[in-house]
Amino acid sequence: MIERVHLITSLPSGAVTGAQLADWIKGHWKIENLLHHVRDRTFREDDSTIHVGHLPRIMAGLRNLAIGVHRQDGHTNIVAALRHTARDWRRPLAALGITG
Repeated sequence: MIERVHLITSLPSGAVTGAQLADWIKGHWKIENLLHHVRDRTFREDDSTIHVGHLPRIMAGLRNLAIGVHRQDGHTNIVAALRHTARDWRRPLAALGITG
């Protein structure tokens, strides 16, 4: 089966190969699936009622931080990692390397 994909780019004709474009597209969707999809589904970011000033960007940064910390700890299921961390107030601090 042959799948035909049409793309629009600002690159001049012949500047890159089809394989390079395919790699860029795969890279984009990898980011989409690892970060944006998690923010949308786990944190329900699209349903947020925060729309004033810099707050949406700040909240996105905090969500990215939470996802990144859990991924750095080796978690692939962010929902399960959030539940585990929420059970004890010391766990988020330990995940950030803060002990007291």
